[in-house]
Amino acid sequence: MAEVITMPRLSDTMTEGKVAKWHKKVGDKVKEGDILAEIETDKAVQDFESEIEGTLLYVGVEEGNAAAVDSVLAIIGNEGEDISGLTGGAAAPVSGASEEKKSEEESKTENSSTSVEQTSAEVPAGVEVITMPRLSDTMTEGKVAKWHKNVGDTVKEGDLLAEIETDKAVQDFESEFNGVLLKQGVEEGGAAPVDTVLAIIGPAGTDVSGVGTAKPAAASSSEKPAEQKAEAPKQESGNQQPATSNNERVAISPLAKKIAQEKGVDIHAVQGSGENGRIVKKDIENYQPSAKPAATSTPAASPAAAQVALNFVQGEDTETPNSQVRSIIAKRLSESKFSAPHYYLMVEINMDKAIEARKEINSLPDTKISFNDMIIKATAVALRKHPQVNSSWAGDKIIHRGNINIGVAVAIPDGLVVPVLKNTDQMNYTQISAAVKDMAGRAKSKGLKANEMEGSTFSISNLGMFGIETFTSIINQPNSAILSVGAIIEKPVVKNGQIVVGNIMKLSLACDHRVVDGATGAQFLQTLKTYLESPLTLLL
Repeated sequence: MAEVITMPRLSDTMTEGKVAKWHKKVGDKVKEGDILAEIETDKAVQDFESEIEGTLLYVGVEEGNAAAVDSVLAIIGNEGEDISGLTGGAAAPVSGASEEKKSEEESKTENSSTSVEQTSAEVPAGVEVITMPRLSDTMTEGKVAKWHKNVGDTVKEGDLLAEIETDKAVQDFESEFNGVLLKQGVEEGGAAPVDTVLAIIGPAGTDVSGVGTAKPAAASSSEKPAEQKAEAPKQESGNQQPATSNNERVAISPLAKKIAQEKGVDIHAVQGSGENGRIVKKDIENYQPSAKPAATSTPAASPAAAQVALNFVQGEDTETPNSQVRSIIAKRLSESKFSAPHYYLMVEINMDKAIEARKEINSLPDTKISFNDMIIKATAVALRKHPQVNSSWAGDKIIHRGNINIGVAVAIPDGLVVPVLKNTDQMNYTQISAAVKDMAGRAKSKGLKANEMEGSTFSISNLGMFGIETFTSIINQPNSAILSVGAIIEKPVVKNGQIVVGNIMKLSLACDHRVVDGATGAQFLQTLKTYLESPLTLLL
């Protein structure tokens, strides 16, 4: 029996969704876990996975169009099944009419250089045109940081095609098709708008010279990689093999694989519940890792690796082109500094009891937490008592966030990224420690996904490991505050009328005065001070 799939509500503020891309066409077979479409919400572009098996019989929203939440998105059922009762008898005409309309639009826009549909009539049989993907909600163009395949190379489903640099991160881009790379639409180091031709894959020897000719950059790009082919494979072969071999050994849906990478889940340890043991989305979401792997997560790289090494030559000026990440950092921080009225509050914390508590916790088997982990946990619990600090300015209103998602600033060679710990207040020390180590390590190796850096409600920046005693930070919008953490320094303090040595740490809170008043920020710091100076109060 046919099932009607409605436009999902993918965020709390979503009222309508736009179909950025269909991954299935009418008549295609659909399995549980397959990606049906990419849905663009008011916050991000998200993959929408099918929970039903069958044949895609009807598409209710054309690619590029929007529809209200809960309206008909698609219908899946048995091949040849009559669904006129579910579509008001308009299933067949709508499909036909839409195809005719597309044909008319294609002929009208024959001279347009931005339409991918324009070249679809020229695409030979078995050839797939891959467009520049939209990898973040704010992405308008992507830069090819590195090609992992050259023209003429064989490509399998799951192989890394390229590394795409967005406005937020560098992400691996996998092929969804098998064949030979016939053309590269963007040169390595070059940029192209979203939805323009990125690559063409098909049978070896197929002539694709007429495909994508409207893109001027594509003409020369297909020749240049071929010239570089003799040198590139030596470096690339080592990077490709792990992805290829893993893909051949494990049956897993594309979305499940993506979620597994985001969560750092070893797919070899997951039992699949799909057809023939195939791993699907729910398997990854329900997977419970043992404590041992969590404790041995990839450690963060040393602080020294945070800055790009530059050679100093006396009397010679040099230039470094700004990356996408560096450019967007400059833009966002400038917007924050000049639009949000910052003010700063500072407080000193006596960390003597926190040091004792950390020693006791780390004496437990397979447990090792840092002071940063303790600060993150204390901050998350303090935000529960002071929800105004966990709020955002939205012009004519203030949004009080229902979740506490703390962003942790991590230095990378290109600048700074802020991976986000979702629902931090519900995490224990061990979970926070494992998550921070994993995300910081992947941030420095450019392995973070865009959605892992979205949704923060409060941010923390820690320069204590560099010996910095105190500093102030720029608010990471749309947050209304950011906490700056300094080093723990031994200093003389007065205790019970006597001067003794104490371990002092300074905290600085930058606040957006439109949302957080001085008294509110001060009360939050008082609560945080109590939690850190008396760690047992976190249990109350």
